[in-house]
Amino acid sequence: MINYIIYLGYLFSGINLLLYLKNYRKEEKAYKIVTLYLLVIAIIQFFTSLLKNNGIHNLFLSHFYFILQMVFLSFFYLEILEQKVQRRIVRTCLMTCLCVLGIQYLTDKELFFRFNLFEIFITSYLIIIYSMFHFYNLLNTEKRYYYINTGILVYLFGSTVLFLSGNLINTLQLESRNVVWLLNATLVVIYQLFIFIEWRKRSLKKNEDYE
Repeated sequence: MINYIIYLGYLFSGINLLLYLKNYRKEEKAYKIVTLYLLVIAIIQFFTSLLKNNGIHNLFLSHFYFILQMVFLSFFYLEILEQKVQRRIVRTCLMTCLCVLGIQYLTDKELFFRFNLFEIFITSYLIIIYSMFHFYNLLNTEKRYYYINTGILVYLFGSTVLFLSGNLINTLQLESRNVVWLLNATLVVIYQLFIFIEWRKRSLKKNEDYE
């Protein structure tokens, strides 16, 4: 059951990547950042699955996932947030977070091979804050990137709670561990559905504009 949902998430991720790449050159910078984000995540997912299927430790890839996700989504919000103070907060938080995490890994190299609870929390929490900024801005403006923003908030809020239990997962019974990974895989599928809806809405709007 879990593997089916995980592979369903991979399938949706691949489909979304192809759809977003289709109009890549014609779209604005924020759209291109989302496309590159989808590409990077797909690459990480591929190598994660490859290492797992070959019985090779792949936990270290989670650090690339969380950090690169934060970087790409931070640049995404820098493009769509309209208030200067909000963009200043994003820039400051991004640089500070990268510096702090860099110091962590330089001082504790063993951390690279296990879940970093601080990394999971801070990279996700910052993006959740940016997402709330955008929802606030949408109260008085056009619903720009509404579905992607909703998907980001739902996915990161749920997955952060699950991943924060990462270091405890091995102490749980097999059934409990399966529930945790099942919920996370389900969140990934829901997230990819929101990303698809965003692409679909933009495509329909463009077709209407051309008519």
